[in-house]
Amino acid sequence: GFVSAGMLTTIQATGVIIGSSVGTTSMGWIISLLGLQYSLSAISLPLIGVGALMRLILKNRASVFGLAIAGFGLMFFGLETLQQGMEGISAHVRPEAFPQADWSGRILLMLVGIALTVVMQSSSAVVATAITAYHTGSLDLAQSLTIVIGASIGTTVTTLLVSIGANVPVRRTALVHILFNSFASLLGYVLQPAFIALLVWLTPQPGAWAIAAFHTAFTLAAALLVLPAVGQVSTFITRLIRDPAPDAARHFDDTLVQVPEVALEALRRALCSIGADAAAWIRHHADGRGSTPPTSLTAVRRELDECHDFLTRIPATVPVHQHDANPRLSVVHVMDHLDQIISESTDIAAIPTADISGRLTTASAHLHTLLAAFDRVVSATPDATALPEIKKQSAALAALRRTGRHALLRETAEAQLTPAEADRLLDAVRWMDTSAYHLWRIGHHLQQAAGETPHA
Repeated sequence: GFVSAGMLTTIQATGVIIGSSVGTTSMGWIISLLGLQYSLSAISLPLIGVGALMRLILKNRASVFGLAIAGFGLMFFGLETLQQGMEGISAHVRPEAFPQADWSGRILLMLVGIALTVVMQSSSAVVATAITAYHTGSLDLAQSLTIVIGASIGTTVTTLLVSIGANVPVRRTALVHILFNSFASLLGYVLQPAFIALLVWLTPQPGAWAIAAFHTAFTLAAALLVLPAVGQVSTFITRLIRDPAPDAARHFDDTLVQVPEVALEALRRALCSIGADAAAWIRHHADGRGSTPPTSLTAVRRELDECHDFLTRIPATVPVHQHDANPRLSVVHVMDHLDQIISESTDIAAIPTADISGRLTTASAHLHTLLAAFDRVVSATPDATALPEIKKQSAALAALRRTGRHALLRETAEAQLTPAEADRLLDAVRWMDTSAYHLWRIGHHLQQAAGETPHA
């Protein structure tokens, strides 16, 4: 979700995925060292009850904490139920009923682990099943370890399903997950015989903790091998799945709307990109050149329409920030000001190249200073201190427009300018002033949408 929103790059997401893959192996340790050693039924139901009550009554973080407590209670309750069920199965199912630890048997057991993970949609649940089955004698150590290897591959199926039809960053991230887990599983498959031999040498009857240790060992080994080359991996993935022509709305994805805060951040970042495109068009037009601008107003309008469409899909449940700014309202303000810029700029005539009075040159200087500050506001690393400069230059343009109008009319009356020349100069200064005002308000509301108190 963060990658889809543009909040994480592919290389950053690669680190997160590797870390989460290692972290998820902790579930095996909890089960083997805690769940199988003690009866947790006495505390699981109270945890579920307390957590559910906190979720219903409390709000914000406390409510989420209650959900976490209920989740742990459900996990312990499910583990207790799983253990009881496995004890009944162990009377009828023995390790001899499953494929043995030869080459073909290990492949079949890996496929079993993959299939179980696809059905359960949780590799942790499959690891818990393998640990419990070994603990009750339904599987031997080699069979349990092989199923855990299969679970490491099977968990990528969910990632693959999520990436279907998703945007380019999501597909890249999904491929990173699939490649890393596949590499870790291959490493585990190769190291399994040596690991079992080491365990038997250390202790004749390894406990269920051995499965958790193996899961952590091959995943951590893969992480240590991949992390030094994470930059090269990211570059390879980027080249393999190429991004089409840059589009401010490329991070929009239907999965984001499930987390409105992340979806609004993706929208804010898209509006920063659109604002930068609009500013580039204004800068190009103000220079009075006849060449094609870097981004057309038609393209800016199309991307803005995509933002409007995406906003309608985001649930209106995002809380306001501490300084009472509503991020949803802020992005609506930004889109409105962008609409105004496009409307004002669509039919604007070419900027005059001759200006005897020098007022147009002065206005252009104010506008370019403002645009330079605006670029800092909408950059990948926003500079909040640039907003006062934008406001200052906008005010200067507004004052120049007010005083310049009377001077131009007087100069026209004195025949220093023709009426047509005066109209073109007035229109140019008016357009610069209007554009500057809307850019200032866009910067202001973008900061509010980001949860920052505007410095203006």
